[in-house]
Amino acid sequence: MEDNIFIWTDGASRGNPGPGGWGAVIVSPEKEVIELGDGKEHTTNNRMELTGAISAISFVSKNNFTTGEKILIHTDSSYVINGITKWVHGWRKNNWLTSQKEEVLNRDLWEKLFSLTAGKKIEWRYVAGHSGTPGNERCDEIAAAFADGNNPSLYNGALSNYPVPLFDLSNVSLVNKKTKSRSKAKAYSYLSMVNGEIMKHKSWEECEKRVKGKSGAKFKKALSAKEEEKIIKELAE
Repeated sequence: MEDNIFIWTDGASRGNPGPGGWGAVIVSPEKEVIELGDGKEHTTNNRMELTGAISAISFVSKNNFTTGEKILIHTDSSYVINGITKWVHGWRKNNWLTSQKEEVLNRDLWEKLFSLTAGKKIEWRYVAGHSGTPGNERCDEIAAAFADGNNPSLYNGALSNYPVPLFDLSNVSLVNKKTKSRSKAKAYSYLSMVNGEIMKHKSWEECEKRVKGKSGAKFKKALSAKEEEKIIKELAE
């Protein structure tokens, strides 16, 4: 574990938009665990995902955890990871407009996250949701509780006494492994859906250009003609 800072975050909303909540689990270099979380009456899932990450990074910054240490952030939100590592740079250059000249959704939160991450050693790690990853499962519990209007008990104490086995991944399903395997496999095609219109793409670059920054956009990679047909049906539903 060295002296890295470990963070898991998650967000949830009922109705999207609707009542929402976020949760975060932080492990400090001193091997202390801090759980964070809160809720909001009317919000979206993406805003809660962003708020979880912002709140966790803000906490470690205010408590001087970040001097020289690397922050490893685990989240099941591709939206957050892609946004902060790729899309945000283009948005800032374009005065927070998408390639379609539309205002970037959740700009206020993206600006906060960008400001907080500037100059820090951060590694963003994707974990598949509901795959048994202990930290992700615990954050999901916290987020769901706040979204439902409950007030969960949050842990603050030694890692050795923490009831969640954060670093025991023996019971994690194969979802993460399959995801990595698919990402390396050669694509038959990429499919995107923007404003209800489905298109096929020969390359990820072409697909990404169409969906980047588009609200409600969906995209998937197909490994065969049969899978392509199945994905088109799923997107159309």
